[in-house]
Amino acid sequence: MTLPRSAFGQTSLDLARTAYRDISLYAPDRTPCAVDLSDNTNLLGVPPSALATLRASAESDITRYPSLYAADLKFALAEYCGADPSEIVTGCGSDDILDSATRAFAEPGDTIAFPDPSFAMIPIFARMNGLCPIAIPLSADCDIDADAFVTSGARIVYLCSPNNPTGTIAGDAAVRRVIDGARGLVIIDEAYAEFSGTSWIDTARNRERVLVVRTLSKAFGLAGLRVGYAIGAPALVAEVEKSRGPYKVSSLAERAAVAALRADREWVSAHIAEVVVNRERFADALRGLGLAPVPSRANFVLVPVADAEAIGASMRRAGVAVRPMPGLRGIGDALRISIGPWSMMERAIGALEESLACV
Repeated sequence: MTLPRSAFGQTSLDLARTAYRDISLYAPDRTPCAVDLSDNTNLLGVPPSALATLRASAESDITRYPSLYAADLKFALAEYCGADPSEIVTGCGSDDILDSATRAFAEPGDTIAFPDPSFAMIPIFARMNGLCPIAIPLSADCDIDADAFVTSGARIVYLCSPNNPTGTIAGDAAVRRVIDGARGLVIIDEAYAEFSGTSWIDTARNRERVLVVRTLSKAFGLAGLRVGYAIGAPALVAEVEKSRGPYKVSSLAERAAVAALRADREWVSAHIAEVVVNRERFADALRGLGLAPVPSRANFVLVPVADAEAIGASMRRAGVAVRPMPGLRGIGDALRISIGPWSMMERAIGALEESLACV
């Protein structure tokens, strides 16, 4: 059988093989470190009600299958987002939602356009599903190029706001231009939205082809439980849910997430505020070292450096893990540094200062 070729001359099998190669290369250093600021998760602890719920779990939460489509979680998320449960789809982390949406709204050989740099898994998901990834450079001020996205004719447009790894938000006018002019589905990844004070949820609820994807891994501190969700028109999220399949959120994860959403919002809000204060304080400290961090609206800061790999390795030897980002398009080498308690950030400043002096 001859497989169809895309406009780029690749078969879906070619793209899938490339995806598996890329996955093997996507291997951030997760070895333990005294201070780990490398993965943008919550470094301020676990929501207390969620932790209490986990400790009080019944044996049946482990021995039995979870609910098919996490109905209790949908209701709790709907309350949190100001949406209807029919407008919510859940998954095993936001990655699961992104993968399922890609599969639901594009065919092998179609294209998906995304900012460059942005979330590293998007081109991998594209190739896993037989799609051709189109990387569109960010502007000099790290905004999206709306016209380039529209003229790409991509079946799916992926935007990330705040963007990972830059921490910048996409301009309102640019996003609206993309939504109005895109050929197909527009995905807006809001994994870090709680730290920015901005969201496109209301737009997603009122447009037929906009899906806002979120997670409880960041602001809610539940990364290890893998709880993702998305908001959109009921018909849209139903298609994602069909592609995603049942049993994607475990019983333990659902119960802990519901507890956090209903009982720990004040706790979460207080810790978001602490992260924002520490983020600005840390950026000021970086500028004091002669560096020029990218202005961030997320729970991390991206700081351009001369040799990201060497400086990152030096900081790890000093007991502080950060994420080296070598050769970012339009930026060059940089370090992505998560924001946590100020004691951790002081350790990071000291390790970075020493590493800059010796590398």
